Amino acid sequence: MSVEGIRDSLKRRGVRLTRQRQILLDLIDRSGQHLDAERLYQLAREKDSKINRVTVYRTLKMLKDTGLVDELDLMHFGGDQHYYETRMKQEHAHVICLRCGKVEEFYGDAFQKLRRQIENHFGFHVLIARTEIGGYCAHCQVLRARELDQAVTATKPLEARRVARRKT
Repeated sequence: MSVEGIRDSLKRRGVRLTRQRQILLDLIDRSGQHLDAERLYQLAREKDSKINRVTVYRTLKMLKDTGLVDELDLMHFGGDQHYYETRMKQEHAHVICLRCGKVEEFYGDAFQKLRRQIENHFGFHVLIARTEIGGYCAHCQVLRARELDQAVTATKPLEARRVARRKT
């Protein structure tokens, strides 16, 4: 759905797309990030100093309730924070690094194939598919391997002292 489509959808529901709502929607859609409410508030204040937290939370609730924005937990990497993205995008999976928090979006035939398989297998009509995959990005895999090596190396002298003590 385009921004124009969102505008039309809100209009059909009798909801006005105010300047502040437009700012929030644009930030969610164009930031290239998955923003939580607090970060969204901070960015919105840079564009309009009159925007307050209540406006942000009410707008997020309204956009969520109307099905125009998805609320994500992204493997709870940030604790209880929730993140937001517009439903304008093609369905996709979120791939989250559990060490650094980097989020990648996976689009492709495999995701669509899984959706069709679920529909066929269960006779289920899927309206929305949201998938999260947690693991370690390539960079964090290297760092994690180094940390494990260092931990093993650090325990070797300790083990050697223990063995020496047992011999005496």
